Amino acid sequence: MIFYILRRLATAVVMLLIVTLATFLVFYAAPEDPARLTCAKNCTPAVIEGNRKFMGFDKPVLAQYGDFLKGIAVGRDYPADEELRKAAPQLASHCDAPCLGFSVLKSKSVTDILKETLPITVSIALAAFVLWMVVGIVGGILAALNKGKVVDRVVVGLALVGYSLPTFFIGLLLLTFVAIKWQVVPPPAYVPFTQSPLAWAQGLILPAITLACIFAAQYVRLTRAYMIETMSEDYIRTARAKGVKRLPIIRRHGLRAALIPIVTAAGLDLGGLLGGAVITESVFNFQGMGWTAVRAITETDLPVIVGIVLVAAFFIVLSNLVVDVLYGVIDPRVRLT
Repeated sequence: MIFYILRRLATAVVMLLIVTLATFLVFYAAPEDPARLTCAKNCTPAVIEGNRKFMGFDKPVLAQYGDFLKGIAVGRDYPADEELRKAAPQLASHCDAPCLGFSVLKSKSVTDILKETLPITVSIALAAFVLWMVVGIVGGILAALNKGKVVDRVVVGLALVGYSLPTFFIGLLLLTFVAIKWQVVPPPAYVPFTQSPLAWAQGLILPAITLACIFAAQYVRLTRAYMIETMSEDYIRTARAKGVKRLPIIRRHGLRAALIPIVTAAGLDLGGLLGGAVITESVFNFQGMGWTAVRAITETDLPVIVGIVLVAAFFIVLSNLVVDVLYGVIDPRVRLT
């Protein structure tokens, strides 16, 4: 098992290096001059040239990529030009590792910006993940065990409704009626967990439900399909013939065999969400990574866009690594591949 994890970890590291290279080439080595995107449309050529030296865009492409990797590994100093740092020490600043760049528009390192927004996105994503996994798997099992019956039709019908409704519509519906009109819960507002765990949980109720609705509907259908397929296998019928009770058959045999495709989908979905739930954050005005990404795109804040892309890619690679390890736990035969 240890060698299996080490192999998957090495693959994940290689993938991250490829992601950093691809991201750098797409954003910084493109024909468009990145220095022109560091200030407003009316900025002068002198300001553009100053920003170019500040960010290190005047260096060769390979040197820029080296500084880019160095910043991620050990941190980076700004301005990138050493002579400029000595001439204007008041402008000098150090970006601790992992340094994902510096936003000239916000006069702040991208790492500091993401430190403020990442906890919000992670809180929403994890709360929604727990909710949709519980509802999706339990609903799918109930539907599979009652195939063709009223329970099956009701669960599948609700799943279809949840899947067909847009996320922004569900969010606005919950915000308008549940929070504002009926006042069942307070209007959503993010409060750090360290400040007040109860207020943190209350603020996440509606965003988590909104985000979980469409995913729970998908997992109901996915779990139902694989449970029906698994419960019709020969070894399940053999276990029934030997007198094994229904609950152990479902837990030890049926659900375990059906978990592999569910784990695959769950890992990829959670990894994607950790990069930012754009619609949900916008509806509830949660200034997480998705909200920040939209702002960065509208402002053409290239370093922030690059930082968010790298963080989102990191979570996707990490989720794939976790999924691979869980494969080995669920099915020992996978460790041999």
